[in-house]
Amino acid sequence: QVHLVESGGGLVQAGESLRLSCAASGSIFSISALGWYRQAPGKVRERVAVITVGGRTNYADSVKGRFTISRDNARNTVYLQMNSLKPEDTAVYYCNLGLDWGQGTQVTVSS
Repeated sequence: QVHLVESGGGLVQAGESLRLSCAASGSIFSISALGWYRQAPGKVRERVAVITVGGRTNYADSVKGRFTISRDNARNTVYLQMNSLKPEDTAVYYCNLGLDWGQGTQVTVSS
């Protein structure tokens, strides 16, 4: 089992930026695809971005051009750079590796 710990959430105003980090334990990090998901109150969890072992990325339409996912295999860490944040980006953001999930970090964007 992999242990995932997210950080970097907070309260920002619309148009500002945040960078989320997810540190993972275990030796399978470098051979695994990684993803960021989010869940807003009353809504289902949705995929935000994923990055493959080879570095290929895929984004939800709602965040394309604003969010960037990246990974540092030497640090066992995956990042989510979020720019031009909107109130609708408010959610708990979760890191995912296979069947394992982090505890989530709250992102709140005020208008």
